[in-house]
Amino acid sequence: MTQPNPKTSSAPAWSQDNLSNPHLVEDKAKRVEAMFNAIADSYDINNRVHSMWRDQSWRRAAVKLANVSSQSDVLDVACGTGDLSMAFADAGVHSVTGVDFTYNMLAVANHKRIQCKGVVPTYYQGDAMKLPIADSSVDVVSIAFGIRNVARPEVAMAEFYRVLKPGGRLIVLEFSLPKNKLLLAGYNFYFRHIMPRTATWIARDKSGAYKYLPQSVNTFIGREQMREMFDGCGFTDFSQKVLTCGIALVYRGVKA
Repeated sequence: MTQPNPKTSSAPAWSQDNLSNPHLVEDKAKRVEAMFNAIADSYDINNRVHSMWRDQSWRRAAVKLANVSSQSDVLDVACGTGDLSMAFADAGVHSVTGVDFTYNMLAVANHKRIQCKGVVPTYYQGDAMKLPIADSSVDVVSIAFGIRNVARPEVAMAEFYRVLKPGGRLIVLEFSLPKNKLLLAGYNFYFRHIMPRTATWIARDKSGAYKYLPQSVNTFIGREQMREMFDGCGFTDFSQKVLTCGIALVYRGVKA
């Protein structure tokens, strides 16, 4: 395992020239790392404000769907500032390990972890596509709002399968698009025109992070394609839970 390293990558800011489909940008990984390093200090407050304080309830829903116990060992991938890791810790699990490749996000997570009511999470720097975790060693793998940011999601999903014990659960919490047309219109107006301006102002951001966010959601795979990716990696018993009118979803699969 690798402890957080202050070495960070530099990458140009996201702009309209490369946001038509950010998932196809060749240096996506470097841009994403630089972007999260830039917004780490204001990440939590922006999450609260722009989800209208719903984001923590989404994480609790993800924990509930994971069906954890006091014996569960949890790996939280793309753990960021540690909110989902802490939610698992507060649920009374045996251990929580958080992995993220962004130093500044892990620095915030490490600062916050003393607030946990249960086991204290341990955080490491690492890549979702090459996890520093032994085969068949954890009961739950979780990733919140992170699979969309991975350069090759299918590679990360195969890694999640590798490290899970047989019967282990994969929990993916991710943004989605509401199916109701009226709600979708309002959501898109807020997500594309209001949130990018207010979030950028709060973060004093120059990386283009909050221009990237709505585009990365709108151009990412949908619900059926997500199920296909679960199936393709060998997961069974697929299920999903719709949150806040379809703004977010929790997907669950089980390692056979």
